[in-house]
Amino acid sequence: MTATWTDFRRARRRSRQAWALLAAAGLTLLAALGWFFTVGQFALGEPQADGPTEAPVLAGAWMKPVTPVRPVPGGSAVEVLATLPVKGRAAANNYERTAFGQAWLDVDRNGCDTRNDILRRDLAGATFTEGSRCRIGAGSFREPYTGRSIDFRRGAESSKAVQIDHVVALGDAWQKGAQQLTAVQRQHLANDPLNLIAADGQANQDKGASDAASWLPPNKVFRCHYVARQISVKAAYGLWVTPAEKDAMKRILDACPGQQTVVPR
Repeated sequence: MTATWTDFRRARRRSRQAWALLAAAGLTLLAALGWFFTVGQFALGEPQADGPTEAPVLAGAWMKPVTPVRPVPGGSAVEVLATLPVKGRAAANNYERTAFGQAWLDVDRNGCDTRNDILRRDLAGATFTEGSRCRIGAGSFREPYTGRSIDFRRGAESSKAVQIDHVVALGDAWQKGAQQLTAVQRQHLANDPLNLIAADGQANQDKGASDAASWLPPNKVFRCHYVARQISVKAAYGLWVTPAEKDAMKRILDACPGQQTVVPR
């Protein structure tokens, strides 16, 4: 049986399509292998994210908001980020913790110091020490920075396992606008529940005075809230960001474009 010219052209077209499909499959395989042998094997080896995605700000009638320099703007975190001034760091050689007032003042005047307020807010089953209506003696929680379950027990050594982290570190704030705030405004920044989270002690030590360009919570599902909270604090207290910090925040928010600012309620 003799093949017609039409049959020949049809067969040739199918052959070209088959080779094109094989070439595309080969390129896809090469790309997959390249990804696996560079970052993929490490990504696949990481444990699945499993931890809190956000942390509380205000809780109950006993906890009052602290007056910031200006209200936290509502809306998209990435849009508010775009409004923050971008500058380099100011000098840090004159930084003193006392510039933000005595540690753990009762700025909201609810009768309890800020550290115990935050422990009471963040710990499940929080209990007071005997004879006190402020001092938290025990409790437990899913810690947001690491995702671990942690039990808190008050004591000279055990209390260090749970520390209160300034979301925008005071040392970072000092280099990015806080030097221009009044003493009272700095006290509010240091004791504002928006800027405070109960955290794993080691994670808090690892963070130090870092901004988002140099430290992010190991619990990846918390990072969108964490960055949005930093943006909210900086907007509320007139602080700026560095170019590297802004880029790091933008990269995190690219993964959660619907992330809103954190407005105390």
